[in-house]
Parts: sequence; C-alpha cells; structure tokens
Amino acid sequence: MPTLRRIVQIDEEKCNGCGLCVPSCHEGAIQVIDGKARLVSDVYCDGLGNCLGECPEGAITIIEREAEPFDVEAVKQHLGVGKERASEQPAACPSVGFGGCPGSRAQVLRETAPVAVGEADAMPSELANWPVQLRLLPVHAPYLQGAKLLITADCVPFAFPDFHRRFLAGKTLAIACPKLDDTDLYLHKLAQIFLENDIESIDVLHMEVPCCFGLVHLVREALKESGKSIPTTVTRIGIRGDAQETTTL
Repeated sequence: MPTLRRIVQIDEEKCNGCGLCVPSCHEGAIQVIDGKARLVSDVYCDGLGNCLGECPEGAITIIEREAEPFDVEAVKQHLGVGKERASEQPAACPSVGFGGCPGSRAQVLRETAPVAVGEADAMPSELANWPVQLRLLPVHAPYLQGAKLLITADCVPFAFPDFHRRFLAGKTLAIACPKLDDTDLYLHKLAQIFLENDIESIDVLHMEVPCCFGLVHLVREALKESGKSIPTTVTRIGIRGDAQETTTL
C-alpha cells in the first residue's frame, strides 16, 4: 500500500541522458530509457539519494510523495535479472554494465592488507571494507551484518597517527564530514543501516573543533529514528593528534 515517504524525482527537462546516476544506485532503481534517466519502479528506490551528487545537471532531487514501500526482496530479484541483461544497459563508466561503478562496488578486503614491496617495516593496513565514504556505503553491504561499525569524521585519520592500529583494526569503516556533507541524507541512511543490519557496536570518532561534534548528534538521532539500542562509544580527537576523551551514549 502506498505511503508518504522520501523518493527520487528526476526532472526530464534537465536530464541529458549521460547515465552517471545509474552506477551510483546500488538498487538499480534508475535506468536510461529513451535517452533520459528514469525511475524504473518506486519499490526499488530506498530514498537515500546516493545518486544525487552524480548528476551534473542537477536533475535529481529527493521529494516526499505517496509511493509503494521500498522492497528489499524485489530489489534482489531485479538485480538478478539485470545482471543477465547487462550488455543491454548503457555503461556510465568504461567496462561497467548494470552492476555499477567498480570504484563504489561493495568489497570485503583482506583482514590485513599486504605490505608493499620494499616496505617491510611499514605498518599494514587494517582497512577491511570498501567503499568507506558514508554516502557510497551500500545499506545492504555484506560486511555490515554483525559489524563493529567505526564512524569517523574524515579528518581524524590525518590527525591521529596510530589510527589503523588503535581504532580501525577489526572494524567496518564509514567516514563523513558533519560540516560539509548532507547530514539530512546521512541521518536517514544511518538509521536504515542500523535498522536493517545486526550492528554489534558503534565507535564514533570526531575532532575537537565544535562543528565536528555534529557527527555525534547525527549518530544519536539515527539511533532514535531506527529504534535500535546499540552500544556506542564516542572519542574526541585533538587537532594535535591526541585522544582527548572517550564517553558512551
């Protein structure tokens, strides 16, 4: 039954059919048909707006309207059919069909990345998932189930020298900037991630500058929206690279 919810709207007058939005929609809700990007079905659109920043013409927006509920099972079936028809789909990136852009495809990495040749004394990477940017992170990525989720402001790894060993090891990473990014979009996306995945714990890292505390507020509100109770730890990082304070929500 249709309900009032957030969903993609495409302005066909602005759309030039470039197809850059297609690979950014991991649910396959958008396809280029007759030279225009079109929403294939309401049930495939989760309303999170991963496609928004990919349109150079500004033809895609998120609105609220009556629409059929987002259907995860329908998406799975849709993607299965789409892969069989990949050769028929317009590729927005070289060598990319219906499956999306390789740069944003969900990937589980090795537990410990190999050290580059000639760097035997270097610390190995602890990064275990890709992508890491919250905007690109698929809500149903396999590495989110049972994850110890590390949500960090994107300045933290530059300020804290021991980030990989101290904070990243054994965690699934998501990065965001509460000052420059679309926090309204992030609020709904995080809420859906919390709701649809069995998240074991959440660690939030933010910088000491006042605007960066917005990341903590974002996580707190997303937990409220999801209705989930997940153990959450918050650590403030100083601009000189020190871990100043750790608290729990």
